[in-house]
Amino acid sequence: MSKIDQRLFTTHEHALEREYGVCPECGSELAVRHGKHGPFLGCQSYPTCEYHRPLVEKTEAEEEVLADTQCPDCGALLALKSGRYGYYIGCTNFPQCQYVAREPAEVSEETVSCPQCNQGELVSRTNRYGKRFYACSQYPQCKYLLNQRPVAQTCPDCGWGVLVEKKQRGKQVLQCPQRLCKYQSESI
Repeated sequence: MSKIDQRLFTTHEHALEREYGVCPECGSELAVRHGKHGPFLGCQSYPTCEYHRPLVEKTEAEEEVLADTQCPDCGALLALKSGRYGYYIGCTNFPQCQYVAREPAEVSEETVSCPQCNQGELVSRTNRYGKRFYACSQYPQCKYLLNQRPVAQTCPDCGWGVLVEKKQRGKQVLQCPQRLCKYQSESI
C-alpha cells in the first residue's frame, strides 16, 4: 500500500486561500456569480454588500493609424479600430466625425430600380449575421428593402415596379412583394 501525504488534506491551509480575492468594501470573499449578461465576481455578503466586478477585465485595443489615408468627411487620418462586431476602418477624429469606411455595395448583374423612391437601385447587402437582403442604394433617404432576390418586372395585378423570386414547393416562383397583392406565377 502507498502512503498518502496527510498534509495535502488539511482544511486549515485551504481555508486561508482566497481564490478570487476579497471585497474592497466589506472584506468578505468574492465568488463567481451568474447573471443575464454572463458570469461576474460578486461579494458573498450580498444583499448586504452589493460590490461586483467583471470576471475578465477587457483590455482596450490600440487603434492602428493608417498612413497616407484621409477621411473624406473631415480630412483627418483613418485608423483600424476594434468594435462590437469586429475590426473596421474609422476616422481618428471620433466623436466629432463619425465616418466609417464601408465595403462598396454589390450591384447585381441585373440592375433593379427601387420601386419606392424611383431614384436608387436595389443592391445586395448582408446583415451582421451573414444573411443576404436587397436594399435601396439611396439609404438612409429611402429605407426600402427586400429579403428575396428582386426581378425587374412590373406586377400585372397591382403595378408595383418589382417582383421577387421565391422557392415554393421545390419550384421557383415570381411573387409580388406587396402584402395586399396576391400575384404569383411560375418563374421562367
